[in-house]
Amino acid sequence: MTNTPAFAFTRADGEPLAEQIVRAVAARVDDRLLRPGARMPSIRQFAASHGISPFTVVAGYDRLVAQGYLESRRGAGFFVRERQPAPVRVAAQAAPVPDALDIAWLVRSMFRQAPLGMQPGAGVLPADWLDAPAVANALRALSRQNCDGLLGYGPPHGFLPLRQQLQLKLAEMEIDAGPEQLVTTLGVTQALDLVAREFCQPGDTVLVDDPAWFLMFGSFAALGLKVVGVPRLADGPDLAQLEHLAALHRPRLYVLNSVLHNPTSTSISAAKAFQVLRLAGLHDFLVVEDDIYCDLHPGGATRLAALDGLQRVIYLGGFSKSMAANLRVGFIATSRERALRLSDRKMLATLSTSDLGERIVYKILSEGHYRKHLDRIRTRLDKMRPGALRRLEGLGLAVESAPAAGMFVWVDAGCDTNALTARAMGQELLLAPGSLFSPSQQPSTRMRLNLAALQDPAVWRFLETRGV
Repeated sequence: MTNTPAFAFTRADGEPLAEQIVRAVAARVDDRLLRPGARMPSIRQFAASHGISPFTVVAGYDRLVAQGYLESRRGAGFFVRERQPAPVRVAAQAAPVPDALDIAWLVRSMFRQAPLGMQPGAGVLPADWLDAPAVANALRALSRQNCDGLLGYGPPHGFLPLRQQLQLKLAEMEIDAGPEQLVTTLGVTQALDLVAREFCQPGDTVLVDDPAWFLMFGSFAALGLKVVGVPRLADGPDLAQLEHLAALHRPRLYVLNSVLHNPTSTSISAAKAFQVLRLAGLHDFLVVEDDIYCDLHPGGATRLAALDGLQRVIYLGGFSKSMAANLRVGFIATSRERALRLSDRKMLATLSTSDLGERIVYKILSEGHYRKHLDRIRTRLDKMRPGALRRLEGLGLAVESAPAAGMFVWVDAGCDTNALTARAMGQELLLAPGSLFSPSQQPSTRMRLNLAALQDPAVWRFLETRGV
């Protein structure tokens, strides 16, 4: 058995005693003054020799065990643990550009944590545009409350006060949905997956806008679904093509952005919204209205869920674009019967969603500061949009439908944007080529740009020269 080492511990003012113990012991282990296998003073010995509470020593020792400095041996005490060499830090590198760009490559590249200013193809706002203090304050407030409710599974439909708050939010958009018609999800990504799994079978056809959000193409294909694109125009889908494709394929779903379409930031007209619903009834398909960008719109937009009363429309929303993507809080609004089916489907997939994240979102929404936050974002985008559009057009990047709101601009670069993206990656810039936004994945001269990421001079220099 190893001998217990003499241990000197000096108090420092202004630092919790448990933290001082951790810092002092860790330093001696790192300096090899405490060797692996050495037995630490018992809790009672340490407390008596330093005139502190045994509870403080327990707290310090427990943290040292958690950090890998000590190990606890039942009935024998605490011993210095053999430390593994610190992992060598490797600088983050861009994912190698494959011969053929695909959705997985783009998503991996977006998650490599490069500054957003170097990611003009990214689909989120910069962190400094969002309200981090509001999220932090909500988290601190929750930590001061009774935490019993945070320790178990949340209810299948989701945190009830949040669903009641969402009922008020939807009512402002003239969408009538009670709490029992709402199901919370891990963002719109899970919402789409749940809807597709519940209402489709392998071999079924799903219609999507073309162009549209690329991630769902791969998700639907993985479920054995056939994904067919409906050409998207400035005021909504090409109705003649929608009618033709609906008659030809008998789709189960049609997924679209009615407001601030990704990637063009255009919105559907009221006339086309009525016609989409007419065709949905005629050809018996459900309309999935993905409204993830709704909070970036100033108001007054047409929504199919409001026109339809959630009879044939399944409405999706969330807060990843305007509050915090890391909270992973989204929701589905639909009929009571479909909401119950989707709640059961959610239980089979994940049991429940994060009650903590939903409580944070509820607190932010219910305190009223969220409206002012959205006003600031919209104002900031509105101020930079006209100048950015003029500058892009001055560089020969055509903007066919100039957006009046939202964060995206859909431009025609006049060249193969797959090749342009490969050149950009060589300069640590991430673009989003048009080929990825189409189910056909064919080469395209178009690409999506994020207005909020067009602030870095390096981005403009690249766009000016096209990387040549």
